[in-house]
Amino acid sequence: MSNVKNLFDDKAIEKLKKITESSKTCLFCTDLSVLPINARPMSVSEIDDNGDIWFISSKQSNKNFEIFKDNKVQLFFTNTKDNEFLSLYGEAKIYTDTSIIEKLWTPIAKAWFNQGKDDPDVSVICVKPNDAYYWDSESGKVISLLKIAAQAVTGLKMNIGREGKLKF
Repeated sequence: MSNVKNLFDDKAIEKLKKITESSKTCLFCTDLSVLPINARPMSVSEIDDNGDIWFISSKQSNKNFEIFKDNKVQLFFTNTKDNEFLSLYGEAKIYTDTSIIEKLWTPIAKAWFNQGKDDPDVSVICVKPNDAYYWDSESGKVISLLKIAAQAVTGLKMNIGREGKLKF
């Protein structure tokens, strides 16, 4: 059984940050009207105070081309260590401003760009969340597993987690 707890404004952003910062990598889905959906792993560069999620990307990537066609995206985060999950739907915008690239650049990003942050192929994607839904475990993974085992043995229903919408 789950406990539904919708979160709003600052609490929603706080939950979004907790899950995304714990996970750091998501499945980034584009071209949502075509099946199968195009999904690829992407590492988060930053989550700002508004809950916007920032990524470094190649201007020549399929994801960038698909965002230019349709900027609606879906992100899926999983933090199995703490038993947290997040599905986020939002709108993506691509930036090529050097000051934004400079701010978000990390040494790991150099693996994808020959000339580092000055590579003309570097772009930044910002995803502004429109709708999000989370699932987590109130007690942590071990206690949740014990509760599930106890439910299986006794048949008693217990609260093993929370879920809810995040409203920004």
